[in-house]
Amino acid sequence: MANNGSFDAGSGSGGNMPATIPALGGEASLNRYLSEIRKFPLLTPEEEYMLAKRFQEHQDPEAAARLVTSHLRLVAKIAMGYRGYGLPVSELISEGNIGLMQGVKKFEPDRGFRLATYAMWWIRASIQEFILRSWSLVKIGTTAAQKKLFFNLRRMKNQIDAFEDGDLRPEDVLKIATDLGVTEEDVISMNRRMAMGGDTSLNVSLREDGEGQWQDALADTGPLQDERLAESEEKDVRHNMLLEAMDALNDREQHILTERRLAEEPKTLEELSQVYGVSRERVRQIEVRAFDKLQKAMMRIAGERRLLPAS
Repeated sequence: MANNGSFDAGSGSGGNMPATIPALGGEASLNRYLSEIRKFPLLTPEEEYMLAKRFQEHQDPEAAARLVTSHLRLVAKIAMGYRGYGLPVSELISEGNIGLMQGVKKFEPDRGFRLATYAMWWIRASIQEFILRSWSLVKIGTTAAQKKLFFNLRRMKNQIDAFEDGDLRPEDVLKIATDLGVTEEDVISMNRRMAMGGDTSLNVSLREDGEGQWQDALADTGPLQDERLAESEEKDVRHNMLLEAMDALNDREQHILTERRLAEEPKTLEELSQVYGVSRERVRQIEVRAFDKLQKAMMRIAGERRLLPAS
């Protein structure tokens, strides 16, 4: 798989489906690309399931191609939401396509979710990592909370009418820090960096006589390579534990817990009560019960893997 237009979609049973992912050469070709990807047909739940099983069990490249091409419009839609960071939309889409391919590779159709629900996490993560890499040569966020701050600071400033340049008012800093779960120092630092519009060269002289450079005073306060590796491995372990623990829940519990606690935009009790035809209080009870079952399942799995001391 690649994001340069060389992905072979095959002929399959998709009728007059184009043979390859359209090439995305830059902003000039963006409109043509958006027009071309609309030619790929959407899949029914049954078609999606069968194709996903074919790829999962046989690594069928044609099945993978149809899963990818049928979701290219989803990638474009998500990428459009990140236009405010000053990067070409074509590059955002290309990075999102990479995330989509990773999502297809790891998708497990028997869990009962549609590919779009699962893949959007991979798409957003790929785009956001690209923005962070492109926007700043120095790592902006080392934690999920700091990355959340980067991608939500502008929106929150608009909500509290903090349009002025310069530092935020102390009460605004406190509100943003509380709402996003970061420190006030993080908010102040991120606001100053974003106000600068990116990085300044480290080779800029500190003094008018040309002596000394910014890089001479730079201290690396980020985690060491082995710490980043350990953090990544722990994240993978906990992610796999969560997926395994979800099997302890029935379909309704899985769906409600996912929509209430794992979705980027959680659904309300009222919305889910309408889906299942029960009261909001009943949905809340199911959510609490499902979360309790999930916690116990994860504790059991952790114990089996000796990740926790025996009680």
